[in-house]
Amino acid sequence: MTAPLLPALDGRHDDRPTAWERLRDAWHADPARLRLISWLAPALVTLLAAVLRIAGLAHPHAIVFDETYYVKDAWSLWVHGYEATWGDKANDLFAKGDTGALQTAGSFVVHPPLGKWLIALGIAAFGPGSSFGWRISTAIIGTLTVLVLYLLAKALTRSIVAATLAGLLLAVDGLGIVLSRIGLLDGILTFFVVLGILFLVYDRQRMMPRLQDRTSHERDDAPTLWGRVFWGRPWVVLAGLALGAATSVKWSGAYVLAAAGIYLVVTDALARRRAGVALWPADAVLRQGPASFLLLVPAAAAVYLASWSGWFLTSGGYDRHATGNVLTSWFKYHSDILAFHVGLTSSHPYASPAWQWPLLIRPTAFWVGGQDTPCFGTDHCIGTITSIPNPLIWYLGVAASVYLLVRFVRGLVLRSPMPWSYAVPLVGLAATYLPWLAFPERTIFQFYTVVMAPFLILALVLALRDIAGPRSAPRHRRQAGQRTVVVIVVLIVLVSAFFYPLWIGLPVPWWFWQAHNWMITWI
Repeated sequence: MTAPLLPALDGRHDDRPTAWERLRDAWHADPARLRLISWLAPALVTLLAAVLRIAGLAHPHAIVFDETYYVKDAWSLWVHGYEATWGDKANDLFAKGDTGALQTAGSFVVHPPLGKWLIALGIAAFGPGSSFGWRISTAIIGTLTVLVLYLLAKALTRSIVAATLAGLLLAVDGLGIVLSRIGLLDGILTFFVVLGILFLVYDRQRMMPRLQDRTSHERDDAPTLWGRVFWGRPWVVLAGLALGAATSVKWSGAYVLAAAGIYLVVTDALARRRAGVALWPADAVLRQGPASFLLLVPAAAAVYLASWSGWFLTSGGYDRHATGNVLTSWFKYHSDILAFHVGLTSSHPYASPAWQWPLLIRPTAFWVGGQDTPCFGTDHCIGTITSIPNPLIWYLGVAASVYLLVRFVRGLVLRSPMPWSYAVPLVGLAATYLPWLAFPERTIFQFYTVVMAPFLILALVLALRDIAGPRSAPRHRRQAGQRTVVVIVVLIVLVSAFFYPLWIGLPVPWWFWQAHNWMITWI
């Protein structure tokens, strides 16, 4: 039988590679080229993230928003080992390098110390009068978050292209940029959360084949009631350390730690079911579950306890001597912190309850200035730092998450095969978003969603892969899908370029600023 002279017009029998696939295959055919691109791709997206986060980092030279707490507390930790109170005009004096307003009495603070210790490293290196020093730690950590997301996407998809796209989207997204350019805790929290999830994925890749194997003394056709219990899981320990560090930055990291434990039990159970273990639910919960708990939670607890070492080793910390025992004083302090978080209902013009977050109703304005700075031939200028993410990334990411959820639930109901990678961004989003819905009256802000952003981007990348189509799809289908993905990515980059001045506080004409307020609630 001879091949047809012309390809089928509808593309159903045309399995020729597209132009993109030919380029990809050419790279994969040469091991040296593949090694080069495997190093070059993450290096380039990380470099782009660094430029966007570090260039002009010292602007504005003023304490911005909640930097009034974290930057000054960081310096207090560096000097005293605990957070102390500050006197009058502390912000203005601190910006001039004058730390004389720092006192010795312990201050009631409501977040653990680790994030502030990391901010303190930059201040110690460049001096308290350097706004660059206040923010360089968060900028470096925010840049590293892009690299970690690249590695996570690479582990999930085994695709350099998909991983590069994930890193690129986070590199140019406004939430990631803004929370890397000011001295707040949420960007640091995001790094440790994504790192912990990466370690869990590495554990799954390492352990799933072992979990699905029968014990060596059993015949392949022999039934088994119980599977093996595995203690040699170093990635679980590392995940515990990373998520313990997240909890040591903000307590919301504990939600991700709890989700990680559930994820381990569920994935272990499913692996045992596929391996033919008869009592797979009980095996995962009652036998492997305690082992996983002991690998994960004590490591996290050790990091959390170590983050408070300054409070334990000094005598001036808040409530340090509230009782006759240092541990009971520490527990009392934590009880007071919990009461503060639960009861925080004070009004704020930029407060945004969690139900508003997917709709992007009320982003936070961190700083407004520059009105007296002429720009572009006009005297009526404004400079702002706002937590508006790239709207295309945000809304497409939300839509992609719904798509993944529908596919995931449909697969569970119909017991049809589905990519296990869908579960990872869904678990990440559930752990970083759903708990906030339980506190509708609490004063919270849209910029808390920076920890959700990597998982929204992961969901978007997975959805874009589906749009691009598998290699088995007709050629015309793959061409249309790949072109659609290229158009979406180009539009995202252009929108980021459009919003970038508002993310870094550049003075812009009034009309230019107004053109970015797509909703009245964004003002």
